[in-house]
Amino acid sequence: MLRMAQEALTFDDVLLVPGYSDVLPKDVSLRTRLTRNLFLNIPLVSAAMDTVTEARLAIAMAQEGGIGIIHKSMTIAQQAAEVRKVKKHESVIVKDPVTVGPKAKLADLLAMAKEYGFSGFPVVEGETLVGIVTERDMRFQPNHGDSVADIMTPREKLVTVAEGTELAIIKGKMQEHRVEKMLVVDGDFRLRGLVTFQDIEKARTFPYAAKDSDGRLLVGAAVGTGPETPERIAALAEAGVDAVIVDTAHGHSRGVIDRVAWVKEHYPQIQVVGGNIATAEAAKALADAGADGVKVGIGPG
Repeated sequence: MLRMAQEALTFDDVLLVPGYSDVLPKDVSLRTRLTRNLFLNIPLVSAAMDTVTEARLAIAMAQEGGIGIIHKSMTIAQQAAEVRKVKKHESVIVKDPVTVGPKAKLADLLAMAKEYGFSGFPVVEGETLVGIVTERDMRFQPNHGDSVADIMTPREKLVTVAEGTELAIIKGKMQEHRVEKMLVVDGDFRLRGLVTFQDIEKARTFPYAAKDSDGRLLVGAAVGTGPETPERIAALAEAGVDAVIVDTAHGHSRGVIDRVAWVKEHYPQIQVVGGNIATAEAAKALADAGADGVKVGIGPG
């Protein structure tokens, strides 16, 4: 005979009783603070644990208003490259576009296109803009030994805008000349930025995207406390990471506390989250070390 050891409930046995409300969904904001200085438009953060998040997921999460944390189960160069992919995925004005010199070969361009995931590059000598090379230039140029200077659109044929031009004017000029990339230059024709029509459209498609002050998607990265961590953080900072998560199984430890303090001393522009913790004492210790946020919760493992 089947016996019930204790009372059990299924989903259909439970009802959350709703109360009176005069709030409409369109009036609700899910904006929340991740750290002292980072805000998200939806409270969604990916786990810092190994293999969960790389650039594709981080981009998708930031476009919807959250943030992805690039895991550390990869080399320093690989993790920095994943962060860089997110930061360069979209921006109203890319202030530090990837450039190429006129003496580079087509084979070099193809490798860069594969690495960065896009194929249009301003051509510069020093800081001076001398041309632009696009996917169309590469596609119809069969000789991989040709130089960029042989296939690029030269300076005299470029469509550019002056630094400080309003975005609406830039968009109108792009439509007028039927170009997908607009180069921003100063009075000496030095490259100061890049605007792409695709990025303008992305901003309209994802109005709640979580972005930094330059219009780039937010992204975080996990680090540990080992001897290679300073080198890893330096590479992540250079790639433009917004936050580092000092992620260990036991965050209330000397190694984590010292690392949080070290990051805030050497990279004050980066937000630092320490964890994992489970007590008030641990939270206070990390806050005293300068943590901008704490990661609460320790799994059963």
